[in-house]
Amino acid sequence: MTPGRPREHAGTAAGLTRLEGYLSAEAHLREARLQAEAFVLRLPWLSTAQQEEVARRYAEAHVAQATQALKQVARRSAELRDEYSRRYELLRRRLLCVTVASLTGGVALLSGLAAWFLPLR
Repeated sequence: MTPGRPREHAGTAAGLTRLEGYLSAEAHLREARLQAEAFVLRLPWLSTAQQEEVARRYAEAHVAQATQALKQVARRSAELRDEYSRRYELLRRRLLCVTVASLTGGVALLSGLAAWFLPLR
């Protein structure tokens, strides 16, 4: 593998992520428009222009609501990632301290046993 490969891979992954986001957004917008059209069909007394306006506003509101929900999920996800990272670091430090203390205790115990048994010979 050449030195440039990881960077190319990261660029490709980022590009694919953006493409996935775009396609997802387009699918969501298409779904919002379909729901808006279904909604205005239940309002036959509106003129064509009024139906188009209601459908446009319905789709905009639907997309705005979904966008807001996604932003809240992303914000909460970042909060949880930070919280769990802090907890992980704390647990890691605790484990290191327990390991060092156990090893130190073991060495002290062995030293004590050696000091006690060696003079007996």
